[in-house]
Amino acid sequence: MGKADYFLIPCPFKYLTHLDCPGCGFQRAVLALVHGRLAESFQLYPPAIPFLLSAVATLTVYTLKWNKNAKELKLMYIATGIVVVVNYAYKIATHQLH
Repeated sequence: MGKADYFLIPCPFKYLTHLDCPGCGFQRAVLALVHGRLAESFQLYPPAIPFLLSAVATLTVYTLKWNKNAKELKLMYIATGIVVVVNYAYKIATHQLH
């Protein structure tokens, strides 16, 4: 058990099924990003960066009261969702579920 295991939130889906969920790896990927390890972050969970960019864009739009229905924001959400689905499909196809 690594240091991170002591403070990361456990995945209830993985606890019940012993399989990764579509979001498993996100916390570790963000932790790697915080420590400046971009390649490791991508390897742990490729959707982390698009998800975080979408979150920052959303916070910016809502904070600055810009157009909340902007097509660009919706496209970011769709692209992030696609990356999550493709990543999970790849994990399933290559049996990389832990």
